[in-house]
Amino acid sequence: MLYDPTERRIRSFVTRAGRLSTGQAKALEQFGPAFLIPYQKAALDLHAPFGRQAPVVLEIGFGMGDSTAKIAQAMPDTDFIGVEVHTPGVGSLLKLIGEQGLRNLRLIQHDAVEVLDHMIPDGALHGVHIFFPDPWHKARHNKRRLIQAPFVAKLVQKIAPGGYLHCATDWEDYAVQMLEVLSQEPLLANAAQAYAEKPAYRPLTKFENRGLKLGHGVWDLVFKRV
Repeated sequence: MLYDPTERRIRSFVTRAGRLSTGQAKALEQFGPAFLIPYQKAALDLHAPFGRQAPVVLEIGFGMGDSTAKIAQAMPDTDFIGVEVHTPGVGSLLKLIGEQGLRNLRLIQHDAVEVLDHMIPDGALHGVHIFFPDPWHKARHNKRRLIQAPFVAKLVQKIAPGGYLHCATDWEDYAVQMLEVLSQEPLLANAAQAYAEKPAYRPLTKFENRGLKLGHGVWDLVFKRV
């Protein structure tokens, strides 16, 4: 579903049911109650699910969650909230949470725009990760891309001054659009001259690694909230 008449906006994702593996289904049942935060139309105390005071980073669209789990494991002093709409990805990351004993990671299965609108308080986030969002590579579909000026304006309100926004894409024209949109947001300052070197905390995905070996580009953009 690309257009929701109740919200009157074009969505940046297609809702796909997907087929759950046995392991994903078991993880949803076993770990969902402890690590899934239910969507609600009310502000969330971001520290409450973790039972501690620590910087909180939001990841939008974590896919199957491999990179998210690696980042959470490597940064135990930071808490992470991952937002994803697709059930197999949620089940996959819950499985990794259980296998790796990750306690600094929670998930919300819902549309990220609505999560931002209703659950995330202004200035509450230390950072935001958006890695390889759907590029909607056909020109007529570009309007469905997530990184657009209105969304970015909404997003930066949720990041505390001094925090950061880190985006990555393997589509050059989307990278160009991201750079233009982020550079025009007055509450963001580019941490690099243009595109950033890949920060050490972001692991290479297997698809990215394969693409790099074939000569394909990957573009990271890191902007600071002023």
